[in-house]
This record gives sequence, structure tokens and C-alpha cells, in this order.
Amino acid sequence: MSRIAQGRLWFERAGAATVLRDAYAESPLRLLTPRNHGAAAWAYTATLGGGFVDGDRMRLRISVGAGARAFVSTQGPTRIYRSPRGCESETVAVVEGAGALVLAPDPTACFAGARYLQRTELQLADDASVAAWDILTAGRSARGERWAFERCALGLALRRRGETLLDESWLLDAEHGVLGDRLGRFEALATLLLAGPLFAPVREELRARLDGRPVGARSRLLESASALAADVLVVRFAATSVEELTHALRHRLAAVPALLGDDPWARRA
Repeated sequence: MSRIAQGRLWFERAGAATVLRDAYAESPLRLLTPRNHGAAAWAYTATLGGGFVDGDRMRLRISVGAGARAFVSTQGPTRIYRSPRGCESETVAVVEGAGALVLAPDPTACFAGARYLQRTELQLADDASVAAWDILTAGRSARGERWAFERCALGLALRRRGETLLDESWLLDAEHGVLGDRLGRFEALATLLLAGPLFAPVREELRARLDGRPVGARSRLLESASALAADVLVVRFAATSVEELTHALRHRLAAVPALLGDDPWARRA
């Protein structure tokens, strides 16, 4: 069994701004910490080989202190290469009182023969907030590798004061049937999670938009929302285009850059 590469990010409030107090990564994990013009601190993850190769196992711990605001993403898409032994990634984020975390990685693409296990756990204080999304794409469709991976499991958990509000796992396994046939015309799937007071306006606007909205025949983008608690909303997406899905997610979260004080997506448009 290969060793687990460890990483950690510790964000802390410093006056009116947030600073990255500690950043540590073991190979092949890398952490990038660019400056920005807002009160939040940003960090991006990357891998030395441009993706996960067979046997890679990584674990990232994110700590957001009281009153701090953090944005964590990836330098680019997460690529999972052919991996008979499998690859694993675990992220655990702890957000303290009045803190906020935006966890918005670029899409994950599992290539032909890939086996991938991902687990994300979010632990919130009473008045902490989180906006998190996860996007899974069909892979290298242009090379005939559309939904051609062996197995992909994506787990997501949300806990507050030790109470579990969400604990789920998606499993797409070729042994259960040809994935391309099962997923039909869709090229990407996504989950968006909004929780806590900071993102209340975004959450309420999105829920109002989706409640009672009919799904059009052969729609290119499907959306459905589920309220798990008074201040927790989970939205599911399926789209026929990765670009369209990514654009839709950023549009739904158009108010978030103002909360961060700068727009992390504008630089990558």
C-alpha cells in the first residue's frame, strides 16, 4: 500500500483580512497561495504529475479560524489516469464560528481504466458557512474515453456540532452496467452545497429559482434542489456540456466574489 501524501491549510483572521497562517504539502501534492485584492485568502491545490497516477493517495486538512474567509480551488482539472490499484483523495475542512469557506475545485475527469475514491468532510461551528461544489466529467470523450473509467466513488459529509446533516456517496462502477449507456446524453454531473448564514441570500435565491420550475424536454441542463435544514441546501446538476455546467455554477454563485472581496473566476475566464 502506497503512503498517504499529507497536506494542510490553516486560515486565520487578522484584523479585517484573512491570512494563510500555515501551508504544508508532501509530494506529489502542491499548494499555491496567490495574493488577491479582497479580505479573503486563497489557495489552490495541484499535483506534480498533472493528475493522479496509479496508487496516489492524498489527504488535505483545511482549518478556517473564527471570522476568517477562505477560497480553496485547484490549479486546473483533476485528472485520474489508468489506475488498477486505484487512487484516493480525502479533504477534511473545519470551519470555526463566523468563518466561511468556498471550496470550488475544477472538474474531475477520470480517464479510461481509472479507479478513484474521493471523500470530502465539512465540519461547521454553529454560525460557520460553506459553499462547496464537486463536478465529475465524462473524461476524454474526444479520444473515445467517454465514461470509460472502471470505478468512481465520490463521498460528501456535512456535520455541525457533531450532528450529521449529510453523509452520502455516489458510486459509478462499470461492473453495474456500461456507464455511457446509463448516463445517456449527459457529459457532466455536479453537486452544490450551501450552508450557513453568509450564503443565505444565494441559497434563498437559488431555491426560489428551482422550486416548482418545470424541466424542459431534452433540456441541456437539469437542476434539482433539496433543503436538508433551515440553512442547508443541496443542488444536483446534470449537463450535456462541461463548459455549460461550469458556467451555470458560477452564475448561480455570482454573489460569492463580493463576499470574498475579489473574483477568483474572473482571472480564469
